[in-house]
Order: sequence, then structure tokens, then C-alpha cells
Amino acid sequence: MAIIHRTTLTPTKLELLTAWLPGRPWYRGGAGEPRLARAGGFRLDDPAGEVGIEFMVATDTAGPEPVHYLAPLTYRGAPLGGGEHALVGTTEHGVLGTRWVYDGCHDPVLVAELLALFEGRAQAQAQSLTDTPDHEIVRSCAVSAPLCPAPAGDAPCAEDDGDATAVAVAPGLTLRLHRVLRAAPDTAADRPEGAAGHVSGHWDLPDGSRARAVFAVLHG
Repeated sequence: MAIIHRTTLTPTKLELLTAWLPGRPWYRGGAGEPRLARAGGFRLDDPAGEVGIEFMVATDTAGPEPVHYLAPLTYRGAPLGGGEHALVGTTEHGVLGTRWVYDGCHDPVLVAELLALFEGRAQAQAQSLTDTPDHEIVRSCAVSAPLCPAPAGDAPCAEDDGDATAVAVAPGLTLRLHRVLRAAPDTAADRPEGAAGHVSGHWDLPDGSRARAVFAVLHG
């Protein structure tokens, strides 16, 4: 069970993302830096209790229209071997000390727990509360064989593809995480046609209303 500490982060998560996002191929902002606000998301627990796992939705209001990004993040107490290309930055946690923050699509612990969520073996947790399930996160999986990610020490094979990041999780099976989210009707909670599984979630819009969309899809 992940414990949510009420403490400081220097720099903050949003400050790290403000510097990191403009370098992503799916970034939709202009020449200036993004103006980010935390809009929603959820967490997953690492069974080993070593890695923090968060799926953050951040809204950029710097442009003429808000853009909503999904940032899967992991927080580690030591560098991830072979993960230099996926490092978002480091931050000083008021309780835990230095934390290395990674783009979680490249972190084997996040990928393994996201697959467990697809299968119903893991429970989505509230983003800012300890030991509190988030029942608004919807998941499905039509794959009969157990989803077996790469061994925990191996970095996933992840590549940016348009507005998504594609992760090869098994022969003939690909996990796609949507990085640019577009609000959809409540039917977004349903598995997309032709998909082998999905996870959908929610976030707050700048006007105070709520939106939801598919966050991740399994294709096989």
C-alpha cells in the first residue's frame, strides 16, 4: 500500500512536467512553456512497496484551447538502470529525500501493474488519499491468457506513436497509452471496438465540469 505523505516536493511535479513536456513529440503547445494545472488521475500500488506509480492528468491552458495530457509517472529512491532516456527529473521529497521521476511507459514496474489493472488483479487507488480505491476508473480485458510483462529488471520497449505511446508487452500484444486526452461522452467507459482491453478515467475541466476518456488500450 502506497502512503501519501503530506509534505513538500522541490521542484514540484508540475514544475518537472513544465520543463519536460515541450520535448515530447506529442506535445501540442507552442513555442512558449506550458501553463499546467493538475486535473486528475489515479495511482497504483507497487507490491514490493519500492516504486511510486501515478497516472496524472495535467491540463495546459497556455494556448487558445486547453490541452489535457496523461503523464504516467514513477517515483524511485534510486536511478532506474538503463532508464536515462526516460528521466523526467529529480526532486527532493520532504520525507523520502531524493526521488528520481520517470516517464512510466518506460518503467517495468508501472507496465506490470497497469497490466494487472487490466486483468482485475490490481485496484486503482485515489490519487491523493492513502488506501482509498478509485472506483471511477473502469477497466476491461478480453485476453484469456495471463498478461506476462517483461521481467522486472528489463525496460519495456516503448515508442511514441502520434498522440500515444506504444509498449510491446507480449508477442502480438501492444499496450497503447494515450498521451493527449480528448473528452468524450460517458460511453468512453466502454472498451473501444476491436480492442482486447482498456482502462478509462476522469479529470476536471477548466470550467469545473468533469470529463472522461480512454487512457490506455490493449491491442492484439
